[in-house]
Amino acid sequence: MAWKAVRILCFMAAGIVLATAAVAETGRNVTFADEAGNNGAGENRNPFHEQKMEMIEKQIAARGITDQDVLSAFRQVDRHRYVPSHLQHMAYEDRPLPIGEGQTISQPYIVAFMTEALSLSDTDRVLEIGTGSGYQAAILAEIVEHVYTIEIVESLGRRATEVLDAEGYTNIDVKIGDGFKGWPEHAPFDAIMVTCAPTDVPEPLKEQLAEGGTMIIPVGQAWDQKLVLLEKRDGKLVEKESLPVRFVPMVDEDGKTY
Repeated sequence: MAWKAVRILCFMAAGIVLATAAVAETGRNVTFADEAGNNGAGENRNPFHEQKMEMIEKQIAARGITDQDVLSAFRQVDRHRYVPSHLQHMAYEDRPLPIGEGQTISQPYIVAFMTEALSLSDTDRVLEIGTGSGYQAAILAEIVEHVYTIEIVESLGRRATEVLDAEGYTNIDVKIGDGFKGWPEHAPFDAIMVTCAPTDVPEPLKEQLAEGGTMIIPVGQAWDQKLVLLEKRDGKLVEKESLPVRFVPMVDEDGKTY
């Protein structure tokens, strides 16, 4: 299987726990490969198959990711399809990569860590804030029933939609809009994943998380953040665990940190 009155700009994580981006932003107009295909068509359609398998073994499994659904999702999704053409040769390296508009595709390990932390099941409905390249949404869609993902940058949202459609995903809805507000029409959600760092957990997202559901979100100032895993119990969010991280801050449309 497979946010507040101001607009919030959700960047994908630009500097993560174990690696930081070593590739400079190349500008707003980024060229992607036109190659398309149906998801799950097999390893022969991926010219980087060996690199992908090595990424899963050495970057993800070797660091403690054991959830077989998560590992299977990584085997199914080709990361190089979600990055610009000129960076595809680095798609399976242990680093985030720029995808245009000041955003990045997150480091593979962080994608895996956040996904596993949510303890997802195949009947879950998940909200993602910050679609970016669409890679994280694809990973989620391999595990859960449906993914609702929001991207405020129109060009990135449209690009992600194109890639996800080309890959054959029918259980992902992409919305171009304000992620701070969540997606109330489809709430409550069994799980919520946020990929940019506010200074506190947004109230609309608290409200849209189902009872017993989990949320993973980076919280804090630019140089003092933690990745927080929350569970909703009796209507309240309980912090279960955290990890030091460095995500791009959540900012409004004027670039002001939230």
